[in-house]
Amino acid sequence: MPAPLNRVATTPELPSTADVVVIGGGIVGVFAAYYLTRRGLKVALVEKGLIGAEQSSRNWGWCRQQNRDARELPMSTKSLDLWERFATETGEDTGFRRCGLFYLSNNDDELSGWARWRDFARSVGVTTHMLSSAEATERGRATGASWKGGVFSPTDGIADPASAAPAVARAILKLGGTVHQSCAARGIDIEGGRLSGVVTEHGTIRTKIAILAGGAWASSFCRQLGIRFPQASVRSSILSVSPGASGLPDALHTSAVSVTRRGDGGYTLAISGGGRVDLTPQQFRYAPQFLPMFVRRWRSLALGGLEGFRSGHETLARWRLDAPTPMERMRILDPKVDQRTIRLTHSRAIELLPALRNTNVSAVWAGYVDSTPDGVPGIGEITTVPGFILAAGFSGHGFGIGPGAGHLIADIATGDTPIVDPRPYHPERFQRSAWGKVADF
Repeated sequence: MPAPLNRVATTPELPSTADVVVIGGGIVGVFAAYYLTRRGLKVALVEKGLIGAEQSSRNWGWCRQQNRDARELPMSTKSLDLWERFATETGEDTGFRRCGLFYLSNNDDELSGWARWRDFARSVGVTTHMLSSAEATERGRATGASWKGGVFSPTDGIADPASAAPAVARAILKLGGTVHQSCAARGIDIEGGRLSGVVTEHGTIRTKIAILAGGAWASSFCRQLGIRFPQASVRSSILSVSPGASGLPDALHTSAVSVTRRGDGGYTLAISGGGRVDLTPQQFRYAPQFLPMFVRRWRSLALGGLEGFRSGHETLARWRLDAPTPMERMRILDPKVDQRTIRLTHSRAIELLPALRNTNVSAVWAGYVDSTPDGVPGIGEITTVPGFILAAGFSGHGFGIGPGAGHLIADIATGDTPIVDPRPYHPERFQRSAWGKVADF
């Protein structure tokens, strides 16, 4: 079975005009559309497949400050508040709750790194607790093992990947916005040197502002507009198990495996950082810019196969606006699962938490985690195409910081005071080297 996903209604007719068109119905796109609609703008959200069907429903569901890069931490903190506020504002359930995130380790270097982050976090008002061996072993008693130490971040939490993006889309519809699934954006129109419309497979929407929140498809879309956006995707394979295990933490990370309680009472199991790099033309094009990232992460990555070529999301081809595009041929990125990783993940999880022996594997899936050279998203208006705002390259962090990112995007689009400093995210930084700037995550 693929990753679970709730469905949401589609608006029957495409509008001829809109104040803003949001391209991409993942968690970042829906929150951007939500905050724009709340401000009274006429917003059309277009998605080539289904709302939340790609990485927004294929992630762990963690919403964390713990171990965030300093550039992302302010947005992470704001996002936690916005996750809570969204439920109050709309009555919609994303599955978000501040259950706290729990880390265990027997590695002195890892514990030292967490302690350094704790010291940094204190300086910016974020609470995280280093655990002694006795405290870690007691809190981690479900493992039945002794631990040197750990971390507990009490204000962090989780949301449900299966329901979050659809819940936000329903809120958009309630506010009068429109949501269009199976409606790929093929490109944009430009008049007088600035954006004037978004061309979709079902017609053109006249607008002065378009937001590209296209996930792993963003770079190839930008290429059509003459915009150079370095992006590379890693294929990650994870699984879920049925309800049946009791006494487990809601969210636990170890170097061997990480475990997260799902909305249905089951658990998502994954290996942090593990993934396969599927070679594509785009991977080769941007390889020099990703060298610093590779040097930092090479131990956790393995060479993949030709899945990227099949998927078509990292093509260097140019496409026409009056003919089907690669996005229409691949409505939902659903890459091949790495069965070896699935078996290893499951065996490690059972060894770590024996109670999981009382569960069955309920679903396995893979997804593409799109990254930037420094591991921090690109968010900002493209100076060469006024009215075109890029929001992509969330590097596996997009789900947790989705509300803050969406709010920031809405601020940029409307000229309001930004919820966080937007400068660390602006895409123009990719014109410079990423050496020494790769995020620790």
